[in-house]
Amino acid sequence: SSCPDCEVKSTGLLYEDLFPYSLLCCFLLQQARPCQSMRATPIPLCPPSLLLLLSAAVGMSFPIEGPEALMSAKAHGTCVQPVQSALRFGCDVETADRICCFNRHYAEHSGYFTTKTTFLQDVDRSAETTYFDSVTGKPLFIAPRGRSMEAFLQESAAHGWPSFRDEEVVWEHVRCLADGEAVSVDGTHLGHNLPDGKGNRYCINLVSVAGSPQDQRKSQEQCASSPPSSHL
Repeated sequence: SSCPDCEVKSTGLLYEDLFPYSLLCCFLLQQARPCQSMRATPIPLCPPSLLLLLSAAVGMSFPIEGPEALMSAKAHGTCVQPVQSALRFGCDVETADRICCFNRHYAEHSGYFTTKTTFLQDVDRSAETTYFDSVTGKPLFIAPRGRSMEAFLQESAAHGWPSFRDEEVVWEHVRCLADGEAVSVDGTHLGHNLPDGKGNRYCINLVSVAGSPQDQRKSQEQCASSPPSSHL
């Protein structure tokens, strides 16, 4: 969604939750007033280059911690349903389902995303890529932000897993637990936060973020549930 006044993207966090953040955001965007249209809708999200500045100014810090209850037992392990039947980048569905929904500690093999998938061939090297929850289809990460695609790929390859930084996380849908486990707000295991000298580094399984957007998942489910047509 977007703010009609600011014409910028939104985080999905409620305006009332972060009123100082919203004021500061509007001010820095040369619109020093609260957006009237945002009072009951998501607040504006500032450009990535301003995210850390704003968070520090209003006392926000990353990662945003979530409760252990996020990973409580649900209809399908810790997830509400199985992973999508067709994942992006050629990720294996069985592996993804096991790691996303029935796992708290283990990961895809180091280098899986470069050697066992089509990620390096498929990823757009000229623009940001949005990585969606393999179960729900909600956006979880957007990269690269605040760095080049080359830097993102080099860091990820060096560690063996896609590695995201604070400004590349869609915090509306992602949380870190007390032990560093990175999860979605819907109970999908994603990976772990392994900080280094540059700050937080979210080491994420590609199979956990290889989903299609929510609307595409609904279309897939509708097609799968539709009875085959008969022909005379």
